Amino acid sequence: MVPPARLRRHSPRSSLAPAAVAAAASERQKATPPAPALGPGMQPIPRPPPGTQHWPPADDRLVRTPCPAGRGPRASLPADAGSRKSEPIPAVRASGSCLPVQFLNAGDPGAHPDAEHAASGALRQPDRHSRRCVGEAEARGPAQGAWLPGAGPGLLPRGQGEPPDNMKGFWRFIFRRNLPSTSLCQMDFAVLGLGDSSYAKFNFVAKKLHRRLLQLGGSALLPVCLGDDQHELGWPSKFTLKFLQEVPSTCSEELCVAGTDPQGPPSELQPFLAPMVTNQRVTGPSHFQDVRLIEFDITGSGVSFVAGDVVLIQPENTASHVQQFCQALGLDPDQHFTLQPQEPGVPCPARLPQPCSIQRLVSQYLDIASVPRRSFFELLACLSCHELEREKLLEFSSAQGQEELCEYCTRPRRTVLEVLCDFPHTAGAIPPDYLLDLIPLIRPRAFSIASSLLAHPSRLQILVAVVQYQTRLKEPRRGLCSNWLASLDPGQGPVRVPLWVRSGGLTFPKTPDTPVIMVGPGTGVAPFRAAIQERVAQGETGNVLFFGCRQRDQDFYWEAEWKELQTRGCLTLVTAFSREQEQKVYVQHRLRELGPLVWGLLDLRGAHFYLAGNAKYMPADVSDALTSIFQEEGGLSGPAAAAYLARLQRTLRFQTETWA
Repeated sequence: MVPPARLRRHSPRSSLAPAAVAAAASERQKATPPAPALGPGMQPIPRPPPGTQHWPPADDRLVRTPCPAGRGPRASLPADAGSRKSEPIPAVRASGSCLPVQFLNAGDPGAHPDAEHAASGALRQPDRHSRRCVGEAEARGPAQGAWLPGAGPGLLPRGQGEPPDNMKGFWRFIFRRNLPSTSLCQMDFAVLGLGDSSYAKFNFVAKKLHRRLLQLGGSALLPVCLGDDQHELGWPSKFTLKFLQEVPSTCSEELCVAGTDPQGPPSELQPFLAPMVTNQRVTGPSHFQDVRLIEFDITGSGVSFVAGDVVLIQPENTASHVQQFCQALGLDPDQHFTLQPQEPGVPCPARLPQPCSIQRLVSQYLDIASVPRRSFFELLACLSCHELEREKLLEFSSAQGQEELCEYCTRPRRTVLEVLCDFPHTAGAIPPDYLLDLIPLIRPRAFSIASSLLAHPSRLQILVAVVQYQTRLKEPRRGLCSNWLASLDPGQGPVRVPLWVRSGGLTFPKTPDTPVIMVGPGTGVAPFRAAIQERVAQGETGNVLFFGCRQRDQDFYWEAEWKELQTRGCLTLVTAFSREQEQKVYVQHRLRELGPLVWGLLDLRGAHFYLAGNAKYMPADVSDALTSIFQEEGGLSGPAAAAYLARLQRTLRFQTETWA
């Protein structure tokens, strides 16, 4: 029996004493009227009748499991990291009685799978999952930031402060002005936000939701909890691979994947297998980066989109990597199996066909090209029978070994496959049952749609920068999806790519004659090409595009198209070629130079401002440029200029779509 993977504890910067939580609960023992339901996604937790013991009980020693620390002076709280409302999970008290806990989950499905499984496991069997962590906490002194089970929305917000797509209906409801201030007076809650502090609006949705729940009368078990980046939690095996003696018909696997005529709009569970029409490199042959303009035929797919929408593509591992993985683990790629859950009520992965071959599992589902997390090494150590390899794996999974793990794996971006090859004895001993626990599933990649159906009927185009870079490892690091797409050649035979469309983060004005200012350096120009094509087809001429790249003759995407639109009076084009002069010039410099034009469009004509591209420096630089324009051209003070920019954001007249 393999011991369960263990929860990791980070030391938070602040604490909430257990006695304080119990005291806060005991003060609220008076009966209150029933709270109204909060829409389809949220219901208050039932309270005990008056006179009975409340949770948490003041005289009962609670079983606590540490959780990753929040950012800044916050406490930490566990939450399920899936995207749908989960079934109530019985939280176990030390006394053995149970309290139902409801998780509300908002965000990208599968973005934090470790947190999802570990949180539910810790609630069901806290003593089993938390023994080591509580011991560590006691060794360090008073338990800081230990968490209590409660009703906790788990939020995976977008980087620019928008709520997740599957939360928008609830978001609109919870912020209705007519909701009474006692709506949640019978509900205890806690909010966990999972974010990335490299974005300006770090965990904005979690903070705002926490404040709103307090306004509606809810009682917070802990301060808002702000998770920074993804953390690692382990869990015991959930599935058994039952190998089949006879090879089933090959069509049985294909039944689980949509063909060219799906029922209803394509989705992640039923993607459209779109024929690839063209795959053209659009950067010069001497340019450092390979950028592709790829076109798909979506005839008869039911796919519909507007400017600002994104397409999601499900990539595959390379054939050489699949072969290398099967050899390392001693797997027969032609062997077929069915997946059986170890516990009742545990669903199998929705996209995985039954039965399935090892070849298909590894090529289309297991993300062997991803950089493994700490939980990977924890579980791998449990599975290892080789003393020296197990010792090293335990070191990598320990708190003391994190710097060495960073040097070995995180910093050079070593992949799951490469780690397994570095530990051959352990890799060869991995039971197939643990493959889905050990290795995450391949997640779809999102690309801005770079074309309009009004200009290119039955076609969908994307602009793809092929990711390849060098670390200290001999082999270059390659992005899974971009390199897979670049390797496909429709000229050598039919090529089909599974895809579906969803709404994006950019919405363009519906009112006629509203100007738009678009800033799209590099591949950030892709969504603006779709917008310009759509607006020109509708007769809109107030289109201003700031485009930046390195050199005019190397990476000036759609140069001829822009110039033709300029000649027709449909587009005002402003370019910044950063490497064509001694002093580098970027789009923010061009904005400052044309400050009177920008201010006049925004303040006098009600223009909308859009920004897309890399999230590292450019968004902050553009925001600074706008603030300077507001001061110089509008005569605003520094605080007034910042407030003007905030008002543009609040009214959706300033929208961004950035990526790391």
